[in-house]
Amino acid sequence: MKWVTAIIKPFKLDEVREALSAIGITGMTVTEVRGFGRQKGHSELYRGAEYQVDFLPKIKLEVAIHAGQLDQVVEAIRNAAKTGKIGDGKIFVMPIEYSVRIRTGENGPDVL
Repeated sequence: MKWVTAIIKPFKLDEVREALSAIGITGMTVTEVRGFGRQKGHSELYRGAEYQVDFLPKIKLEVAIHAGQLDQVVEAIRNAAKTGKIGDGKIFVMPIEYSVRIRTGENGPDVL
C-alpha cells in the first residue's frame, strides 16, 4: 500500500477529486494549509497599505491506495492539478507499513 500526499492550488480541488473518483478512488483526506516554495508569496494592497503575503493558501490532499494504482493516481492528480504556472504543487509518495480499520479491526490491504 502507498500513501500519496499532494499539495495543490485550492481552486483545483474539485477537478482533482473528480479525476480520482473517475479511476475508482473513493476516499481521501483534505486539509487547508499555507506554504510557499518557488512562488515566494506576493504583495497585496489593503486599505492603501501594501504588505507581503509570504504563505499562500494551498490544499493538502492525502489518499491511501494499493501499490498497483500508484501510477494511475499520480497521473490523475498531476493532470487535474496542472495549470502550467509556478505554484502548481507537489506529489509525495510514501509506503504504508501497517494499517487498521478502527471500526472492524481489519488490517493490511483490507482496510482500503
